[in-house]
Amino acid sequence: MIDGFVLCLFASIFVAWLAPWIGEGQGPFSLHQIAEYGIQGIFLSYGITLGFGKIIRGLVNWRLHLAIHLGTFVIFPLVVLCAYGLLASESAQMLWIGIVYVGTLPSTVSSSVTMVSLARGNVPAAIFNAGISSLLGVVFTPLWMSLLLMSGDYEFDFLTSIRGVALIVALPLVLGMMLNPWLGEWFIRNRKFLRHFDQTVVLLIVYTSFCESFGGNAFVGIGSLTLLLLGSGMLVLFFVVYGILRIVCRFCRFNREDSITVLFCGSKKSLMHGTAMATILFTGTDMSLGVVLLPIMLYHALQLLVVSVIANRYGSRQAA
Repeated sequence: MIDGFVLCLFASIFVAWLAPWIGEGQGPFSLHQIAEYGIQGIFLSYGITLGFGKIIRGLVNWRLHLAIHLGTFVIFPLVVLCAYGLLASESAQMLWIGIVYVGTLPSTVSSSVTMVSLARGNVPAAIFNAGISSLLGVVFTPLWMSLLLMSGDYEFDFLTSIRGVALIVALPLVLGMMLNPWLGEWFIRNRKFLRHFDQTVVLLIVYTSFCESFGGNAFVGIGSLTLLLLGSGMLVLFFVVYGILRIVCRFCRFNREDSITVLFCGSKKSLMHGTAMATILFTGTDMSLGVVLLPIMLYHALQLLVVSVIANRYGSRQAA
């Protein structure tokens, strides 16, 4: 079954293609500015539902957490950078930058927890690592991208990028965690509404990004064959990282529940973080934001489909 949010993602791209001028405007009341406020609202609400208590309680199982973030911020980027070094071409440079960007992003938040729960894995550990991944991404995503962009003679200020991402991600997240004792229960009760809010903001960012790209003719030369190859590459990327993490789980002798959590959290990448950070990291470069976001959008859609099937199988085996 195709996820409704994935359908909305591709619908937003279609609307951007039909009327790109609507989302190209800038200013205090533009769609761009509304999306930026929405991003900060997402991480504020996530911090409120997380709280410092869950972080402290989750520190005990440090080997599990280390394995997850090793997959997210070391194994994944190295696999993608190896592919970049072997396969990247000058004609598809922006797409390749988008592919490397996928590899450097934090893990997902809500879908990781949902899939781990469906597969009957270690849900508290998944919740803990979703929050930690968001904070680590403030440093590691700009760091990895700085290594790539500066080596390619792109203008990239690492410290400025860290500061910008921290203001959008880390500051609202920490502020929200401070508000958890007063607002946490209400936000948890209304998480379904908040999830719709998160998705609306992501759709808005995707829409405005693709409006700019279509308006600037950035997709000239990117045909159906390129998209097919890109989608196939995203699937291969997922299974390569997933396979490496299986080896890590065996080496560390994790139990079934912990292994599920490592496999699902370590192999997933966050579209929410990807759209939020891209507005900071690629500002001032010559790159089209829509083209750069195309790989993470495809990866997001494919990871939902594949992990849903795997999670159902794990859950069915446990029930039997």
